[in-house]
Amino acid sequence: MSKTKNIKKTIIAALLCHLLFGSFFVYAEVLDTIIAVVEDDVILERELQKEVAVIEQRIQQSNAAPPPAYVLRKQVLEKMIVDKLQRQLAEKAGITVSEEMLNSSAADIAQRNNMDINQFRAELEGQGISYQGFLDNMRNEIIINQLRGREIGGRIKVTDREVEHYLETQDTIGEESTQYHLGHILIAVKEAASSTEVQGAISKADNLVKKLRAGQDFSQTAISHSEDANALKGGDLGWRTSSQIPTLFVNDIKQMKPGDVAGPIRSPSGYHIIKMLELKGMDNHMIIQTKVRHILIKTNALINDAEAKKRLLALKARIADGDDFAALARAHSDDKGSALKGGSLDWVGPGDLVKPFEEAMAKLGINEVSEPVQTQFGWHIIQVLGRENKDNSDEFKKNLIRDAIRKRKIEEETELWIRRLRDEAFVEIYQNRL
Repeated sequence: MSKTKNIKKTIIAALLCHLLFGSFFVYAEVLDTIIAVVEDDVILERELQKEVAVIEQRIQQSNAAPPPAYVLRKQVLEKMIVDKLQRQLAEKAGITVSEEMLNSSAADIAQRNNMDINQFRAELEGQGISYQGFLDNMRNEIIINQLRGREIGGRIKVTDREVEHYLETQDTIGEESTQYHLGHILIAVKEAASSTEVQGAISKADNLVKKLRAGQDFSQTAISHSEDANALKGGDLGWRTSSQIPTLFVNDIKQMKPGDVAGPIRSPSGYHIIKMLELKGMDNHMIIQTKVRHILIKTNALINDAEAKKRLLALKARIADGDDFAALARAHSDDKGSALKGGSLDWVGPGDLVKPFEEAMAKLGINEVSEPVQTQFGWHIIQVLGRENKDNSDEFKKNLIRDAIRKRKIEEETELWIRRLRDEAFVEIYQNRL
């Protein structure tokens, strides 16, 4: 271990010599001061100030009271260290984000906000947010999410038995018809912490619980003291059902009312404090089911897009003249599975089919046949045979439980993974510069 530290100290010395005496132009300004060394990289004062300004703006927009400046700087620096460690790991793993993927993601966000990309860019800049800065942050988030997916998500599995067990052991109707808005604070404890460090964490957590129950602002306390990924969001975990809440909190939240504070709750990561911010019920989940059939023509070396469309238009004309759709599907469709059933896909719900198919299907009246529609599978003509509203609550709740169990497992594993990554890394923070 001492040898590793000596090597790292040598790296620090080399970095400092390079920054101070290199051939490039260096200004002896405060903004170029090194605040921290993270493995083989550094965090500069100007980088920290920029990130602090972004977080301050976010806190102001949420109407939360900001913590003292030195506390905020410490919290932001810790976030930057963890982000840099993850980016370094992603770089070693060869994870990159192409410009095409980045621009496509930005366009999707703009579309979800009912804007084109130019309007979205103008909106950001009108709020004082640099569009390039937005893209850089999005690139960082995508890279980190891909890294976590590779390191954690790929090994997380949810079995049918786990879903069934949840349904057997929980009051599903009562639990899944209620959503909980929670706040969370983590007082972290290292895996190899000494008894003194553990006792210090317990004392700190107990003291915070007393202050919070006495009325101290939870959001500000989380920003100042929490050591988890949501700290700079005021510890806000958002709305969740019981199956989406970490297992160790479930028994506590069932007894809590809005405003109640619970904890400290021990876990391998440290001591947790939770606050019930709000409660609300959930309505039944209604969906529109569509009975649909289609004829598919695939493209290949002999059939290009134009030829596929031409064939489908000819088939559509025959249907309009009275030919049977099912018979034509059995004779001509390249989707052999549905062709045997006259092109029938039976009753389908939202998300069952690919997006271009669903969008075209949604525009059709009963018995209407579409123009040729292209998807990743080829070209289709589509006919809607019926529509009905269906209470999909039971199936929806099962899917919700499955997704929630997976999300909970990923969150719990991610928390441990990040803590381990941070504890095992070489990080040198210059406390006198904070």
